[in-house]
Amino acid sequence: MRTDEQIRNDVLSELQWDPSVRDEEIAVAAKDGVVTLGGSVDSYAARSAAISAAERVAGVRAVADDLNVVIPSPNKRSDTDLAHQALSALKWHVQVPEDRIKVRVENGLVTLEGTVRWDFQRRAAYNAVHNLTGVRAVLNQIRLETSASPADVQSRIRRALHRQAELEASSITVDVIDGSVNLRGQVHSAWGRREAEQAAWSAPGVMHVNDQLQVQP
Repeated sequence: MRTDEQIRNDVLSELQWDPSVRDEEIAVAAKDGVVTLGGSVDSYAARSAAISAAERVAGVRAVADDLNVVIPSPNKRSDTDLAHQALSALKWHVQVPEDRIKVRVENGLVTLEGTVRWDFQRRAAYNAVHNLTGVRAVLNQIRLETSASPADVQSRIRRALHRQAELEASSITVDVIDGSVNLRGQVHSAWGRREAEQAAWSAPGVMHVNDQLQVQP
């Protein structure tokens, strides 16, 4: 079992090593494997990258995000300009059915709404806008259509878990009820937990993922 001090030092090293976040002012605290990130970053993309970097570190069970996005004056955009940029980004992303998605922008918060068939389309829409200059946060409210039986969804998720080398599929229980997936069991890292959740989202017909996995390094 790694100590909180070891985890904290490794998270700091990972943040400094990652070129997308190493120049940001981020404070790190760790207690019982829960890492808290504080301070400020200059973009929403840097905030997301910092969280991912912390999750990659061995021994991290969860990440608490207390980061504040402070947009530098040269990068600030009006909500109108940001809305136009978001619509353009969605239009040019090959995986996004842009005719199904609506955009709202308020004080740098970009809200995505609409309905798509696949979770990868919902994630693609998020990825298309979260790196835009001036974005402070992204709220992804895009809904998914349901199109598969619970047994089919469960079978697809089980196969996906077995294919991923980072996951011990035998220690993960999958239950599906009306398009809602419940994940229970144990994984070895916060990163593995995210990968298991993503495997669940990749099945057609999944409307919600209830992640109850426990991280046991």
